[in-house]
Amino acid sequence: MIVFSNTTPIIALSSIQQLDLLPSLFGHIHLVNEVVDECEAGGAIAVPFLRELDWLTVVESTNIKHPSLLLALDKGEKHTLDMAEKYQADWVLIDEKIGRNMAEYLGLRVTGTLGILLKAKQQGLITSFLDCVTLMQNHGIYYHPNLIKKLLTQVGES
Repeated sequence: MIVFSNTTPIIALSSIQQLDLLPSLFGHIHLVNEVVDECEAGGAIAVPFLRELDWLTVVESTNIKHPSLLLALDKGEKHTLDMAEKYQADWVLIDEKIGRNMAEYLGLRVTGTLGILLKAKQQGLITSFLDCVTLMQNHGIYYHPNLIKKLLTQVGES
């Protein structure tokens, strides 16, 4: 399975010490250099040194296939979607609405951090979806309340 991740799922899962959910759910993860650079730039949430993780492959970006189409996206998103399309990825992990819409337009299968937590809860890898979401919110990571409510119902935590 080929899976590419954008920056936000990496940061969000790092904020709650759940980055290891990615290899548990997807096996191997691909990141473009631009995403690694964004994570290494630092911020309020500490992210481990990604280049040292054995379940991660850093991919060198190439010229973007649809530059005008991806214009509204940031550097990491553009290159993630472009390389995911070129590699014919099975999944793209991305949270931002415009990026998700663009990924779907390109024919890519998409999930985000909440979808990852949903799968993890369904597979018994985490005990509480709500606890994870609450911890992320405590770190300044927010998702639409209606989406959270819908997913809580799905996992039987409403």
